[in-house]
Amino acid sequence: MIHHCLPLWSTEGWDQDNGGFVERLNICGQADRDAPRRVRVQARQIYCYAKAAQIGWYPQGAEIARRGLDYLLTKARSPDGKPGYVHLLAPDGSVLNPLRDTYDHAFVLLALAALYQLDQDPQIRAEIDSLMAFFDSELRSPDGGYAEGVPASLPRRQNPQMHLFEALIACFDATHDQAFQARAGDLFGLFIASLYDGKKQVLGEYFEQDWSRIEPVSVEPGHQAEWVWLLKGFERITGCPTKRHRGELLASALRFRDATGCLVDEGDAEGRIHKASRRCWPQTEVAKAWIAQAEAGEAGAADEARAALVRLHTLYLSHPVKGGWYDQFDAEGRSLVEAIPASSFYHVLCAVAEADRVLG
Repeated sequence: MIHHCLPLWSTEGWDQDNGGFVERLNICGQADRDAPRRVRVQARQIYCYAKAAQIGWYPQGAEIARRGLDYLLTKARSPDGKPGYVHLLAPDGSVLNPLRDTYDHAFVLLALAALYQLDQDPQIRAEIDSLMAFFDSELRSPDGGYAEGVPASLPRRQNPQMHLFEALIACFDATHDQAFQARAGDLFGLFIASLYDGKKQVLGEYFEQDWSRIEPVSVEPGHQAEWVWLLKGFERITGCPTKRHRGELLASALRFRDATGCLVDEGDAEGRIHKASRRCWPQTEVAKAWIAQAEAGEAGAADEARAALVRLHTLYLSHPVKGGWYDQFDAEGRSLVEAIPASSFYHVLCAVAEADRVLG
């Protein structure tokens, strides 16, 4: 991470001519400068460099993160002058898709929280407050949680709610403002009431407007594992016990392992595998889930976390491009994606940072 990933994605992964982070590298580690740029990926890269600076891995990451934020604020604000950020940019920084997407905004909030934690810059706090006002005025749903975006669409997904939950926990850590605790509590309530099926012990992915589940329920094992880690974070900032739900979610996620021990991409509520391919990010999330359980004192969890990290390193991070990764394999272990997507950096860095913090 320190010697390869962070230098690679701040040099080859940064567009020196137009500004902004590139969306992906090719199989040889060279930037694809023609690929459109998702705003969520810009925010994820900002988060990675702010986080790396905060924990002392990459002090120059603070300046890289600020440079990324300047690009985001300059290029990605809604062109109609309304609050929020667009969805997709061209390489030259022009707007390709003006949709204001909730998933994207959750990552912008996460990036702002990481930057604010560095030096409590009042301008960053003002951006956080402005973004929260946008969530309240434009995205909050009378049925609970937040709409998919502006304009609103169906189906509703748990994924934007999950990442906003993550961002709110990060905002509390950065500001110690109890308003963020309360907002995270609202989403925890949505998780208990609607997103999580306590009988089948699975997390749903797609919902109607009123949060009723769309059948058949699609299950992404990686998201089940991701919630384990997030619930531990929520417990840390609120004291609300989450042990039972963490245990159930992790046990349910582990039903969807293949012969390598990795999580596959998709299954159903009965535990059947529907997509036997396996992406990189679910492996980072199951490692984080075991790390969270280890932090909670669960017996054997630290050993499971280390085994998950070994699988991640051996199968995904041992790429010919130092600092790169394989994104997805099929059921036979053949690589399905030639490019090295920037979007995975956030997942990998979080897993390694959490392992370092908890396991040493």
